[in-house]
Amino acid sequence: MSAFPNNLFAGQRFAVVGLGKNGLPAAHALLAMGAAVVAWDDSSNARAAAVGLAVQDPRDAGGRFDAVVLSPGIPHLLPKPHPIAVWARSAGIPILSDTELLFQAVRRAGSRARFVGITGTNGKSTTTALLAHVLTGAGVPAIAGANLGPAALSLPLLPDNGVYVLEMSSYMLERLATLRFDVAAMLNLSVDHLDRHGDMDGYAMAKRAVFDRQRAGDLGVIGVDDERSREMAAWLAHQPARIVTISGVSRADVWADDGALGDADGPILTMAECPTLPGSHNAQNAAAVAAMAAFLGVDRAAIAQGLRTYPGLPHRQQLVGRVDGISYINDSKATNSDAAQRALVCYDRLIWIAGGMAKEDGIVPLIPLFPRIAHTFLIGRDTPILAATLREHGAPFTEAGTLENAVTLAAKAAHDEGAGVVLLSPACASWDQFTGYDQRGDRFAELVRDLEGAR
Repeated sequence: MSAFPNNLFAGQRFAVVGLGKNGLPAAHALLAMGAAVVAWDDSSNARAAAVGLAVQDPRDAGGRFDAVVLSPGIPHLLPKPHPIAVWARSAGIPILSDTELLFQAVRRAGSRARFVGITGTNGKSTTTALLAHVLTGAGVPAIAGANLGPAALSLPLLPDNGVYVLEMSSYMLERLATLRFDVAAMLNLSVDHLDRHGDMDGYAMAKRAVFDRQRAGDLGVIGVDDERSREMAAWLAHQPARIVTISGVSRADVWADDGALGDADGPILTMAECPTLPGSHNAQNAAAVAAMAAFLGVDRAAIAQGLRTYPGLPHRQQLVGRVDGISYINDSKATNSDAAQRALVCYDRLIWIAGGMAKEDGIVPLIPLFPRIAHTFLIGRDTPILAATLREHGAPFTEAGTLENAVTLAAKAAHDEGAGVVLLSPACASWDQFTGYDQRGDRFAELVRDLEGAR
């Protein structure tokens, strides 16, 4: 791994808009690679943090721009385009993601390092980190980033045998121009981000872009555990890349059957050997990693060892403490009902903490799992919506309001109800009370540590 040459983008000029965890590193990286950079953020605090950059609204900067690098969270079409995006489109300026510019930089630097793109509604962070872990353990120079973090343009230059493992959100996939993934995976599709994509068809098309520009000799991995993904698999079968189907519950090219992960060549390992990968959804993630790692040259023994030793990620069914025999599980990354379902099915009897800013379907898809839940504690803005669903189905709940109240009440309820697990799996976005799911999960872990201290 090494630094990029300082002249890769010499003579080019970029506007970087949105100076958060993607935009600020992108602006500094482009500057270090020889580009002229104009940086902008609507927040005065973010602008003040852009030390060493030329900070100016690009509409007022004059001159030609080769591209606008728009941070993923800033819309360029729906629900309402940012004014700078409107300006760029009217001026014919490409709107790109930093992952596109990473690809361009790697190729300009002369590296033939391979690119892996991983997307899906749920599981992409785990799958991205897990693949990088397996590859690194097998001696392959690999690094994970993009939507998972670190930002794409903050990653180092890898050698020809290196592998960039990039988590790709639908927002990032919309803004690619030349990036071709040697390996592309689409894990699953469920309702999410409809405000940005209009409807499920628009969302599916954005996700499908991970396979754009693939050719013979590349690999496309596709989950078949939901109807929308199966429809995409049927389309993918007619594309030039080699296709591998994956499943955590039924037969596919790589699948988990009764807890055993395997393929046509036989078993790889049992999922019981992988304590940080519980549930059928993680079996599907493991199947995806096995398919991709094998394609990238890792042998079966090394794949199995990598799966066994994976340490897990924060905020994804993360055990953050045990107090008086009760396990406290931080699954704050579950920002929709499909993600929460994947956690709820792992426990026979539990106390559930949920709530925040509900997605379109609320918790209605979780109704069949209500019998597992001894008591639910609701937090956040859309408590009335979630409470109505619980009330209609006779599921006991308490409107706790805040996470602090919920944890205190949940600890007592777990003992009273004989439930061995308190699960934070909100099924909702976090922005009503927190800066993101990570802050919500960190606060949950702090509160559990407070319980341990009090004990």
